[in-house]
Amino acid sequence: MIRMFRTPWGKRGSAWMHFAACALAGCTIFLGSARPGIPAPQTDEERPGYVPTEAEEQLPNELRRQMVFFRTTEAPGTIIVHTQERFLYLVQPNSRAIRYGIGVGREGFTWAGAERVSKMSEWPDWHPPSEMIERQPYLPRFMAGGEGNPLGARALYLGKTLYRIHGTNQPSTIGKYVSSGCIRLTNEDIQDLYSRVQVGTRVVVLPGSPPAQASNVPPPQQQPVQQR
Repeated sequence: MIRMFRTPWGKRGSAWMHFAACALAGCTIFLGSARPGIPAPQTDEERPGYVPTEAEEQLPNELRRQMVFFRTTEAPGTIIVHTQERFLYLVQPNSRAIRYGIGVGREGFTWAGAERVSKMSEWPDWHPPSEMIERQPYLPRFMAGGEGNPLGARALYLGKTLYRIHGTNQPSTIGKYVSSGCIRLTNEDIQDLYSRVQVGTRVVVLPGSPPAQASNVPPPQQQPVQQR
């Protein structure tokens, strides 16, 4: 069951929900690459075909995959998305979890609920929705999976929703509020997570939203534990 949050623009109408659903189909990115000399895309702009440099793939220490102390009543193997922290936790035995840095929904597009992984895909194809194409008519109508695909190396589909946990061709967006509701990881991290879960895995998304004037402040650091 998914619970949407009220946006700052008033009550949720059917038109707004239709727009949100269509936007989710493309998991829109709102921040650009940090590569020097390459202009960042404008708001609501995808970069199909863009392949990040090796340097861009290197995340800050606090966002890198690591084993951490983590208490929860959820069973080992459960995925917990902590929207406010911008971390995804894969629960392990003995109060431990593998933590991944993630990019989450921007203001007005956060959500919370519990779902199950209903489908898993390697190098998924991308089908930009018509609303996105209207805003960016130069976008391809279809893009096969690959390194330059905005959905990245792997995708975990959540229930019957349009939400996915997937990779990205813009690793600079990790740790930020950037999408239309999908959860993104680096390609390296989504491949690691993909190898550890299966169809039927429980996914819990905790509520959260960008703090005022600080929507893209790096997440707080947490003391890692030695991985065994």
